[in-house]
Amino acid sequence: MKKLIMFIGIAVLIAGCSDDDKDNTTDNSHLISPRMAMSIDNINGQQSSFTGILTVIPCDANSSIYYGNYVRGKLSPFYGYYQVKDGTFYDGSINREISLPIGTYNMIYWGTPKYQDPVYAHPAIKEAAHSIGLDMSKQSLGLFKISADTIYYPVFDLVYAAQTIKIGSESLKASLKRVVAGLKVVLKDKDDTVLSSSIDSVAVRITNIYSELNYYTGEPQGIPRTIAFPLARSIDGTQMSNSTVMLFPSAGKSEFQLTITLKNGNVKSFKQTLSSPLNANTKLTLTLSLGNIFSEESSGDFTVDNWNEKNENIDVPIIE
Repeated sequence: MKKLIMFIGIAVLIAGCSDDDKDNTTDNSHLISPRMAMSIDNINGQQSSFTGILTVIPCDANSSIYYGNYVRGKLSPFYGYYQVKDGTFYDGSINREISLPIGTYNMIYWGTPKYQDPVYAHPAIKEAAHSIGLDMSKQSLGLFKISADTIYYPVFDLVYAAQTIKIGSESLKASLKRVVAGLKVVLKDKDDTVLSSSIDSVAVRITNIYSELNYYTGEPQGIPRTIAFPLARSIDGTQMSNSTVMLFPSAGKSEFQLTITLKNGNVKSFKQTLSSPLNANTKLTLTLSLGNIFSEESSGDFTVDNWNEKNENIDVPIIE
């Protein structure tokens, strides 16, 4: 979450440079900062109150054109930024509230929920540009490339909504929907014994992941890319796994690629196409063990993070 704050801060500074010379001041008495009530949708129709970081981007009514936000009485590209707890404002000293004249606006909401379970510690994302009058339907959130390689980092846990609001009579209220997929990989010995000490490192790659999310619609788009992340050995040495990584949805079925580097320098690899696409608001747990290849998938219950969770077991033969 700290990294998301950093990326948002950088984007705000960049966006501000293009609009500093505009004279868009107004009397603060004509500006209104609405109240807030945010929730996250579950697939089963239930909702839970949102807790986390939320950004609010006001657009013109019935439009994707960025209106801007009044800061200290001046219209600026600095969109609303909130820490939210249980669906409403939290820690007002950090928030940059929406402040607008009475009227109808088309609000875009992007947020990252507070994590209930451990998640991958090094996500990255390319932020969208924000400038007054910019068409946000032409902007996107994008994957961040790992330096000097053709692979990309996992992303943040992202939720999204767009809703019309009448400033002056309505609160900021929306049902946020998760627009990323989650993936957890567990590698173990088929007999549940300690994994070989000859293993130096294990890396995972997932192919066919969309490279962007449209900023206005939240829909995946762009050229499919490959995401990479490492697995870490458990304290008791019986398995190697990752904290849940977040991915943009896949463009069809992805190929799962596992690379094991041994301490003697030899590299072993395994590949298998997943049985179904990685869809938004779906969490997939892959468990791999050495043995005959088989694949089994079943639908599970929602986790605390409101995931539609699936599990897929892969038995891996001797890998080359």
